[in-house]
Formats: sequence, structure tokens, C-alpha cells
Amino acid sequence: MTADPLAWLTTLEGVPSAYAAARDGIDVMLRDRGLRRTSPEATAESLLRGAHASAVLEGSASSLAEVRAGEGDEIAQDAVRMSVSQLALAPLLKSAPLQAIARLHAVAASGSLPEDSLGRPRDSAGADRLRGVGELLLTSHEVPALMLAAVVHADLATTAPFPSHNGLVARAVERLVLVARGVDAKSLVVPEAGHLALRPEYESNLRGYRDGGPRGVHAWMLYAAEAYAAGAEASPLRRAAE
Repeated sequence: MTADPLAWLTTLEGVPSAYAAARDGIDVMLRDRGLRRTSPEATAESLLRGAHASAVLEGSASSLAEVRAGEGDEIAQDAVRMSVSQLALAPLLKSAPLQAIARLHAVAASGSLPEDSLGRPRDSAGADRLRGVGELLLTSHEVPALMLAAVVHADLATTAPFPSHNGLVARAVERLVLVARGVDAKSLVVPEAGHLALRPEYESNLRGYRDGGPRGVHAWMLYAAEAYAAGAEASPLRRAAE
């Protein structure tokens, strides 16, 4: 069996315990689902909140109320359009991840790019980066899924392999990893809202991941565990229980 290319992350100080705590928090939030029915409406609400948060991180000025009413700006509309179809891609993410990622970009960018640019990398460097991400998704099976989601998110966001909408795609893939790897099968955690709640840290740690070498990666991994805990707190299940 090929060694997990991300196994080294589990040796970083504080990272295993941070991710164990984040997973515990998610499981606590989800553990009553057998006693409290979770409806498709809860998943839809989680996706809507996630689309709004992701759009704001991408530069949207629309409020959640505007997005809920279908009156968001172009970025918000792109994010919502992608969110409607993204969960159907979870099985494809496991078997043919590059196809799933390309489809996400094609849906998000369908209103702003020429058809021949949809789902296609911006250049050869972007294609190489996408292949690297695809390999991670196919070969990393030993580290916790939350760690894989954090790395894939950061890789896509910082290398910007597509001509546009890279942040939206990165955060959508992150959510899909949690669904496809069984952390959150009904997609009730809102990781995008966790990142928005921690926006200064989110943006600075992405820069560190891109430019800061091993220390930057370490800092990003610790940050992402905190963001996942915040995403669990933003779940419609959590809010409904209050």
C-alpha cells in the first residue's frame, strides 16, 4: 500500500489533538440525529449559509437575507448555484476527483466565463496543481478527513488553478471531503461560516500556507481545526437546539 502523502502532518505539534477535538465537537453536534430527525431542509439551510459565507469571503457584499430571497449579487448567485448541485458530486470526488472539481468550477463560473474555459485550468501550472490535488484525494486515506479537507482547501485557494472562482471552489471541495469521507454525510456543518467568523485569521493563514514554508503549513493546520469547530457551531442543528 502506498504511504499516505499527508502522514507527516500527524507529527506536527498540537495538530493531532486539535483535530481530535474538532472531530469530537462535530460528532457531539451530530450525535442526536438518531433521536432528532434531520430533514432535507436542514441540509439546504446549511448549504445556503455556506454559500453566503463563501461568497462574502470571495468579495460579495450581499447579506444572508438577500441571498435567501434570491437577491444576492453576482458572486452570491454563483455560490448558491454551485451549492445546489455540489452534494451530488460527493461520490465522484472519491472516484474521479478532477472531474468533480472541474464540474464545481463549471457551475460556479457559468455566468461569467466563456464555455470553453469552464472547468479548465488557467494554464499548465494550474493543470499540474489540480493533478496534485486529485492525487491527494485518491491516495490520502490514513490521516483524518478533516486534515485532508484542510490541505485540499488551502492548495486550491492559494494556487488558484482556475481562471476565476478559486476560493468558491476550494471551500466547496472542503465541504465535499467531509461528506464523502463520512465526517458529515448530511452536510450539516458549515465550514464556510467558520472561516468567515475567523476571517482575519483565515486570510493570514492562507498567505502563510502559500509563502511560509513548513511553519506556514503548521499554522494553517492549527487554524483550520479551529475553523471546523466554528463551522459546527454554525450548523442549523446547533441553532435549532438553542
